[in-house]
Amino acid sequence: MVHVLSSRVLLRPTDPERSRDFYGRVLGLAVYREFGTGPERGTVYFLGGGFLEVSGRADAPPAPGLELWLQVADVAAAHEEFLRRGVQVLEPPETKPWGLIEMWIADPDGVRIAVVEVPENHPMRYRPGI
Repeated sequence: MVHVLSSRVLLRPTDPERSRDFYGRVLGLAVYREFGTGPERGTVYFLGGGFLEVSGRADAPPAPGLELWLQVADVAAAHEEFLRRGVQVLEPPETKPWGLIEMWIADPDGVRIAVVEVPENHPMRYRPGI
């Protein structure tokens, strides 16, 4: 068995500066660390319990199967803020049949991002024995 100490999603955007602007300024993710120099330098953002590393450059957008899942405290407030900041909202907030309130946005390369609120009474909030 492998003991995982840390994790991160590695994202190779087609336009690194544009993606750093999106994740840092537009979404407001806090920077964990930066490394390297020049336009393809790396920036690692805090992403809840993990990290998102935006570094390097790709010739094409990431595979369509790559999606990010971000849990927030108030998805309606996030929706309003994203609209003010010009974020591409693919699906506005909606309570799904599984009980989560979800909206979907996209980054500049079209990476789909689920922005999710877990309601107070949802089973994801129940932790037996705690």
